[in-house]
Amino acid sequence: MTLHLTPLTTADARDLATLRDEVEHVDRTGLHEDETDVRQQLTDPKLDLAHHTIGLRQGSRLVAYAMVYEPERVGDIARFETAATVHPDRRRQGIGTRLVDWMRGRAEAIRAARHPGVPAELLIDGLAGDAGFAALARHTGFAPRRYWFSMTHDLRTDRLPAPGVPDGLHLTPFEPGLDEAIRHAHNDAFRDHWNHTETDRTDWDTWFTGARSFRAGLSSLLLDADGSVAAYLLADEYVADHVATGYRACTIGHLGTRQSHRGRGAARALLAHTLAEAREQQYDKAELVVDAANPTGALGLYERMGFTTERQFVTYARPLD
Repeated sequence: MTLHLTPLTTADARDLATLRDEVEHVDRTGLHEDETDVRQQLTDPKLDLAHHTIGLRQGSRLVAYAMVYEPERVGDIARFETAATVHPDRRRQGIGTRLVDWMRGRAEAIRAARHPGVPAELLIDGLAGDAGFAALARHTGFAPRRYWFSMTHDLRTDRLPAPGVPDGLHLTPFEPGLDEAIRHAHNDAFRDHWNHTETDRTDWDTWFTGARSFRAGLSSLLLDADGSVAAYLLADEYVADHVATGYRACTIGHLGTRQSHRGRGAARALLAHTLAEAREQQYDKAELVVDAANPTGALGLYERMGFTTERQFVTYARPLD
């Protein structure tokens, strides 16, 4: 049957959620999303649905899709992040290659129009060890660029780390009045991390403290003596995960320490506090994703705090012409 290729719209939220759910039953990435989650993604104010998304349909059924995200504040290189998948029933039929070709074409057009002369690369993400995805990446000119560990901590049985606050700092729950100060602390904490660009107010309100998943009651701050934000932990809870697995998970969404305060145990203090709070609120586990090559040594910290690796993901990259 002929596949029809058209841009996604907000009306596709249910179909896209269904497609991702059917993919998850096979791929077992541990990622679950419901229709509300998908609708939030499709209403991202920075996502141009008409030009930067595509859906492939077999009749009325959505069987594949792709999205290209335009990079902002480009420095030495423009990196185009993407999202895409093909229904398991329609794999190994050339659809994945077709999606990659479309994503590459869109990224090249955006680069030519808005970032001419700047080196660029296209990024795709998947589960490490997925032989089919790895074969597609190699076939379409990608090579592994970055690895990520998905880690968990069983709050029902695992021993929790002892609490403690570094000298000179004050631990406090998340305060809405400090939201903008937290955003600035985040940009300072992550400016030396791979592929980080400054998070502006729009992205912050969409994907950080303004997100449906954000849980202020599990989030906390460390303040310096002058009241400035030295470090922060922003926690999330994904409703679709609970529905799919039966477990309540406290997700450590963003944990950062301003560069001037590193090496004092700030991250450990915030993490210990949130783990204890999550157990008190009867969450079953805590989870997070960390860059395997994180420059601050976060992977080692999480291991010492009792987290264990559950899955590994890989980011593949290919240069744009």
